Amino acid sequence: MADWRIRPAGAQDSDRLALVGAATFLETFAGILDGAAIVAHCGREHRPAAYEAYLGGGAVGWLGETEVATGPVGYAMVAAATLPGTEPGDLELKRIYVLSRFHGSGLGRGLMDAAIDHARRAGAPRLLLGVYRGNDRALAFYARNGFVRIAERLFQVGDRHYEDFVLARPLG
Repeated sequence: MADWRIRPAGAQDSDRLALVGAATFLETFAGILDGAAIVAHCGREHRPAAYEAYLGGGAVGWLGETEVATGPVGYAMVAAATLPGTEPGDLELKRIYVLSRFHGSGLGRGLMDAAIDHARRAGAPRLLLGVYRGNDRALAFYARNGFVRIAERLFQVGDRHYEDFVLARPLG
């Protein structure tokens, strides 16, 4: 039995989303990306106000929490697509993060299912996402979930740019 649950996330959860976002970004990229760039990125992109802006601007999110004391351990967020290769009606999985202790628990799959189900109900033809080209674990997860590479982009972390792949999953 899983020791986590998934629930819809709202603006009132911005502090929880920010905490998980910064923690998982650091956990994933420490020792891979420039440390100062990670700190700058998390200070800008993983602060509660950034999540309030996403959710206030039409993004939809889900929060993974532990069953005991409802501690935040993962989340996913879907919004309008802005990636290279976007076609009319596409939605974007802006973020999907799970603390490493919960990798393999099914939480990532549950969050992905919530995002895909939302995109289908919204009538999106595809769900897109951007992922660091060197993040092999994430690339394997996305491939298992039906995503294929459609483009590339540069992603800014702090004052540095890194190469990402843009992936898409047809929903029809």
